[in-house]
Amino acid sequence: MKQHSKQPVRGGSAVWAVVITSAAGFITALDNLIVTTALPSIREDLGGGLEDLEWTVSAYTLTFAVLLMFGASLGDRFGRRRLFAIGLGIFTGASAAAALAPGMGELIAARAAQGVGSAIVTPLTLTLLSAAVPAERRGAALGIWGAASGIAVATGPLIGGALTENLSWQWIFWVNVPLGLALIPVALLRLNESRGPNPTLDLIGTALASGGLFGIVYALVRGNAEGWTSPTVLGGFFAGTALLVGFVLYELRATHPMLPMRLFRHRSFSAINAASLLMLLGMFGSIFLLSQYLQTVGGYSPMQAGVRMLPWTAMPMIAGPLAGALSDRIGGAPVVTAGMALNAIGLGLWAITVQPHVAYTHLLPALIVCGIGLGMFFAPSANLVMSTVRPEEQGIASGANNAIREVGGAIGVATLAAVFSAQGGYGTPSLFVDGLIPALWAGAGAVALAAAVALLIPRQRKADGSTPSLALGDTPPGVTVVT
Repeated sequence: MKQHSKQPVRGGSAVWAVVITSAAGFITALDNLIVTTALPSIREDLGGGLEDLEWTVSAYTLTFAVLLMFGASLGDRFGRRRLFAIGLGIFTGASAAAALAPGMGELIAARAAQGVGSAIVTPLTLTLLSAAVPAERRGAALGIWGAASGIAVATGPLIGGALTENLSWQWIFWVNVPLGLALIPVALLRLNESRGPNPTLDLIGTALASGGLFGIVYALVRGNAEGWTSPTVLGGFFAGTALLVGFVLYELRATHPMLPMRLFRHRSFSAINAASLLMLLGMFGSIFLLSQYLQTVGGYSPMQAGVRMLPWTAMPMIAGPLAGALSDRIGGAPVVTAGMALNAIGLGLWAITVQPHVAYTHLLPALIVCGIGLGMFFAPSANLVMSTVRPEEQGIASGANNAIREVGGAIGVATLAAVFSAQGGYGTPSLFVDGLIPALWAGAGAVALAAAVALLIPRQRKADGSTPSLALGDTPPGVTVVT
């Protein structure tokens, strides 16, 4: 295959790559949660039932999760910069369509299209950033990228509430349009083009993986509404699992696999992906419930609740870049492990503290600890994923890791919501807290297990304290692998 490494390097490409990929990661990550606080206003304006509102949220999650790896493969095949711009175009156009939607059906379709655009953009942000930034500075760059994505997830309810209260629900989608339109030409002008190693698309593998993830995520999204033993939900789990098993078997024999199974023979790659799934399971499910706790029990408006989440939101801005720089010196594994442990402690503090009428100041320690832990997770974990594969396979690895994280988040929301429903409900503040406490302990347990899994990641350290970027299976001279 013809290589494309001879292209001229644009001036300041590393700085531009950090700015462009962080901004793109922010707007696509933001749409995971920004719509939640606007749902009552959407229902009042467009009508529809509870199932329509659920699909307004889940249509984005489903298409995002199932197409992530395909988006990375398209970038490897046709050019990562080109597909990055196309993905931004799809996301921007779909955001405008969502804002202009005359009914629930059109809004749900636009949300699904937003997920398609995000599935193309998200894995390519990491690939483009890693290609533009030297290995010795990659941790700090990924720290900025991780902080942007983490802040977007944490501030989704705040931004959605502020826009809905002060303007209208349509503005939660309009806000993406000028950002997307500005990023597309800048990306085409300032990013360098690159491609992956495979000359052909793995269409069979893509269909199996997408179908399998769709079945499982669909079952998780619909489990609470239809019942976990309903034929639809059980069928989704069964079909999804069967298709994913078929995907693994096919990829083991494919000439040009979308996701080479040999990547998982690398202990670091397997461990960080398993830990990421558990981490997002506990944290995303907890955020989903805690944002409702502040409104349902605390009596705050959506925007007021978002403001009171700022200690959680602000900490990744500080901890993210510092954690990225620290991972360059001591390695990503200990930083990720410490971040996950802090998140488990923070969720435990929440579970101990929450009461129907607890003062907000009593919640601050849990908010701060969770924020620091979240900031210590995003950047070093991304660096670990990218440093365990060959440069030409970083798009594949990025897509797989993001898909695993997204599935982990969907599992977390469904699982913790099921625990909440079994033990409590929305009837009274006391009943809400009765369900919230065991759900938080379940989330804390999942994140603690993630920290334990992260201990399996080898620590690769040079004599000068830096952590190298490794091709799969390589151990450069002067590197000691600490197990």
